[in-house]
Amino acid sequence: MDETDLSRRERQIMDVIWKLGKATVAEVLEHLEDPPSYSSIRALMGILKQKGVVQIEQEGAAYVYRPTTTHSRASKNALERVVETFFGGEPRAAIAALAELPESKLSKGDLEMLTKLIEKSKKDGR
Repeated sequence: MDETDLSRRERQIMDVIWKLGKATVAEVLEHLEDPPSYSSIRALMGILKQKGVVQIEQEGAAYVYRPTTTHSRASKNALERVVETFFGGEPRAAIAALAELPESKLSKGDLEMLTKLIEKSKKDGR
């Protein structure tokens, strides 16, 4: 399963689960802005299980949903998909696009951090 295949609402639910480490349907409802109904969240969490991004365990009377991957790994997968889809699989094209964002989007500090990451990659032989 590719985590980038999640709908907007499914990503919102996953953000709650990643933040909490595990969550019940009721806990997800508490943490969502403008949440749908309890039964809608339950159905969406069932879809997330089918997609393989959560596993379900029973704790007492409650069903608890746990992520099958970390938020970091899911973010990296999503970024790889964006680079592949919009930049022809060329990371340098994505980096160039980031560097060309207006200053309000990418600060001097952000650019310095990117420079340090590039230097580290060079030292690591990539």
